Amino acid sequence: MSVDTMTALKITRTIRAPREAVWAAWTQPDQVKKWSCPVPDGVRRYESDLKVGGAFTLAMEVEGKAHTAFGTYREIDPPHRIAYTWDWKESPMGETLVTVEFGEKDGETVVTLTHEGFPDGEIKDSHVQGWTGCFVNLEALFAA
Repeated sequence: MSVDTMTALKITRTIRAPREAVWAAWTQPDQVKKWSCPVPDGVRRYESDLKVGGAFTLAMEVEGKAHTAFGTYREIDPPHRIAYTWDWKESPMGETLVTVEFGEKDGETVVTLTHEGFPDGEIKDSHVQGWTGCFVNLEALFAA
């Protein structure tokens, strides 16, 4: 898949855990709360109706400011791939699309996240920082 680097970002990380465990971390509310904010313990609320057409809401606090992401699941193929829309309640940017693929390599999971449809490069770059922080937290879940 070709990604327009002006309006999309792509991040790939190898997580030291089986694919099913990483899938669960990405989709189970109790686990999502542990990593899905760039600052540790920043998630305030996470609600998810994990089905195609179902919605999610992720409320977090970063540097004293509320940030609430929301979207709708477009594709769910456990434990291989998930896709969902993404926007912000407090600072709407327009609907974007997040696609996450979970590959296997030597007992570890290769996670490839593509987030596309950003209105400009500045907003995209802020999401690179956010997702990078989230991946640090995700990796830490399995570092023990």
